[in-house]
Amino acid sequence: MDSKRALPSLTVAAIGVVFGDIGTSPLYALKEIFNGHHPIPVTPGNILGILSLVLWAIMILVSLKYVLILMRADNRGEGGSLALLSLVVAHARGRRLTWVVSMLGIFAGALFFGDSMITPAISVLSAVEGVGIVAPGLQSYVVPVTVLILTALFAIQRRGTGAVGLFFGPVMMVWFAVLGVLGLVEIARYPQVLAAVHPLHATAFIADHPGLAFLALGSVVLAVTGGEALYTDMGHFGRLPIRLAWFGYVMPALVLNYFGQGALLLHDPAAVESPFFHLGPSWAMIPLLVLATLATVIASQAVISGAFSVARQAVQMGLLPRMLIIHTSGQERGQIYVPFTNWTLYVAVVALVLGFQNSSNLAAAYGIAVTGTMLIDTVLLAFVMVLIWRWNRLAVALFAGGLLLVDLAFFGANVIKIPQGGWFPIAMALVSFTVLTTWRHGRRLVMEEVARQGLPLKEFIDMVGGVHRVQGTAVFMTSAKDGVPAALLHNLKHNQVLHERVALVTVETTDTPYVSELDRIYLHRLKNGFMRVIVRYGFMEDPDIPNALKHCNRFGESFDMMDTTFFLSRETVIPRLNRRLIASWRARLFALMSKNATSATDFFRIPSNRVVELGTQMVI
Repeated sequence: MDSKRALPSLTVAAIGVVFGDIGTSPLYALKEIFNGHHPIPVTPGNILGILSLVLWAIMILVSLKYVLILMRADNRGEGGSLALLSLVVAHARGRRLTWVVSMLGIFAGALFFGDSMITPAISVLSAVEGVGIVAPGLQSYVVPVTVLILTALFAIQRRGTGAVGLFFGPVMMVWFAVLGVLGLVEIARYPQVLAAVHPLHATAFIADHPGLAFLALGSVVLAVTGGEALYTDMGHFGRLPIRLAWFGYVMPALVLNYFGQGALLLHDPAAVESPFFHLGPSWAMIPLLVLATLATVIASQAVISGAFSVARQAVQMGLLPRMLIIHTSGQERGQIYVPFTNWTLYVAVVALVLGFQNSSNLAAAYGIAVTGTMLIDTVLLAFVMVLIWRWNRLAVALFAGGLLLVDLAFFGANVIKIPQGGWFPIAMALVSFTVLTTWRHGRRLVMEEVARQGLPLKEFIDMVGGVHRVQGTAVFMTSAKDGVPAALLHNLKHNQVLHERVALVTVETTDTPYVSELDRIYLHRLKNGFMRVIVRYGFMEDPDIPNALKHCNRFGESFDMMDTTFFLSRETVIPRLNRRLIASWRARLFALMSKNATSATDFFRIPSNRVVELGTQMVI
């Protein structure tokens, strides 16, 4: 009964968060197709052909691929490229296959960061450009107003989105209702536009104008940007509410609006300047402008929140150094604020607005990151079909191969836009990919160096039988499950004492989003008052070591924080001159990231007055 009552509210909430990106595409998609860098002549045949392409792109890439198929490939309810990566790696056999899948998943995550920079810029800018339709004399204020709105949006992130989120659903419900009504009114006046539902119009357009159709695909993809968010945000709302919202409300509203814009262009080709805003009556221009701006701010908020979640996943999966993660809600664990990610995005978004000046120029940069992500998602989906679902390989080749051809067509059409701005998301993705893989590789080298320098724990315990013991408990945080932590060796060398109880605590991140409380702690008692504790977290969880140690009660061990001292090792990474293991520039980059990582004390939520830090040097 409770789940039935929750379903309507979850569906409304999903409309407010999940569909913001794809829901604001009508502001610029058809405008860019017919009036962008590669304009398509506004003729009845071309209009019907383009509308048919838009409709079937939505049906194939969003409805079929993401909503019906990929949403089945969840990792314990979580979606997104990194969750999909963890799912596939857990079932992959062979180091080469695991490496290929890992690189694909990491690059998809890197592309997401590039995409998350463009979405707020193009969405808000395209809405504010409506000022030029309402009052052409105010056109010069479009860029400053856009920057002002974006500055306010990023500034309020630290306050959390809980209160603002209450308004997201209702505002977007109104937005999609307005989209549908505006389109329906125009379709009623010119119903012949409905002929575009037949896919023959799309195939005829491609056959008659193959070169023009290829160029058009680069802009048609704007109608499906944000489709991947349906899969990424699945963990927040669940599969059923997103599917209900999409098929029952969002998709009909979008299709009606696109067809309404097409009907408008059939009888008024001059409206190509901004078909969305010309779709409304003159008296509704200002309310429509305000509503569009609100919708784009909400769409931007959803992308920013998504970037925070992906950054946290990357930290937990060992792809980024520890970062400050602030929880903005005591009830909702998904509401977080990552200052570094927030202000990095802000600088990039404002630079995009100031550099590209209008949404048409930004549209050239948009698309390549989205199509690249979609392409990688299809490849990872093929691995899921073979390794997890055990589909017949011929069926996988036919189905996934068909989706791959569609993705390749859209990706290829966007590749030609690289000189016009498509280079930006690629450059950002390459920078992100370099950072992610450098940290991953560097941490592996550090772990190998720790293992090389460490002493076997069993031998160490046998050796310290005569060492003076003091009252209390010492917790040594160590990333290695074997060997003696460097902090323990340093403490014994300089202080020549050991606590009566010594716990060696290792935090593990699993390939699942969450870990049950029963599986949280593994405790192994050793000789002479030593114990090894393994604390497990999912990649969507935030470590809290004092809270986790409370669960040791079921093993007969308790930790009184006032009687416990945490010993942490602060590693100083020194790049090795030998370049055989890692390039010197990557070693320096890793050392810089390591130096600026958030302290383990803050990251693991350990009381600062109970911590002793001991320095150690690592040469990689």
